[in-house]
Amino acid sequence: MALAAPAAAEDWRLEAPGGALHGTLLLPAGEARVPAALLLAGSGPSERDGDAPQMRHAALRRLAEDLAVQGIATLRVDKRGVGESAAAGPDEAALTPDIYARDAGLWLARLAAHPRVEGVSVIGHSEGGLIGALLAQPPAPEAMRGLVLLATPGRRLGVILREQLAPLLPADTLPMALDILARLEAGESVAEVPPVLAPLFRPSVQPYMRAALALDPPGLLARVQLPVLIVQGGRDIQVREADARALAGALPAARSLILPQMNHVLRDAPADPAGQIALYNDAAAPLAQGLIPAIAAFLRGLT
Repeated sequence: MALAAPAAAEDWRLEAPGGALHGTLLLPAGEARVPAALLLAGSGPSERDGDAPQMRHAALRRLAEDLAVQGIATLRVDKRGVGESAAAGPDEAALTPDIYARDAGLWLARLAAHPRVEGVSVIGHSEGGLIGALLAQPPAPEAMRGLVLLATPGRRLGVILREQLAPLLPADTLPMALDILARLEAGESVAEVPPVLAPLFRPSVQPYMRAALALDPPGLLARVQLPVLIVQGGRDIQVREADARALAGALPAARSLILPQMNHVLRDAPADPAGQIALYNDAAAPLAQGLIPAIAAFLRGLT
């Protein structure tokens, strides 16, 4: 097909419970109806481009721009409590994955109503994939055509956190972290959190963590009745190929793609840690080879 130049971005505002949410629509040039995708960012205070305070890789903005060239519209959004949507989520303790999934459903309906849109799918990056899977639980929104999971965890959050924390925390801090984690998994609240662990376990984030720890990614995906594409990078230091295999095993009908050189921020990456870290703050780096053609072909096949 002939590639279209992307049109100018259009800022969107959505009235939602608790306040207004904000995002950016990117439509391919022309008048024809096109497939569309709602992009959902990963964990933490991630805004519409996929960036967070310590990471400026713009993976979702690059994804939107590259898909527009392929003739696919996208809507990327600031999460509740983040960026221009900050006023909609001032109370961190009130946030849960289900609330993010509800917000995604509102955005999905808004995008599906656009006169140039012909079928809407969800593309979730990292934890955003789990939010997409929550939204896709039967009965999924009528407008939702499919789900793309990019670097999405296939194991419970507690398993992944134990794997990540073990090499990072000092020997005298790790047992405290593991004790707090176990208590949160048991549904408890932990009022006294050591300052060194407050960024991860502060009391205001514990309601979200308890809900996230209870999620079973393969169990969620097993119930999805929509077409699914699972994409995983071989050089991802946060989510592993084992996660993708767990998801694929839960839904044998899903399509899977492993890009051997791709890292967690969707770039072809070197194996060395320094090269990996550099790409987490390199918005100019191109997306991984093969990523955009695979996603575009999947989305076109759903219309």
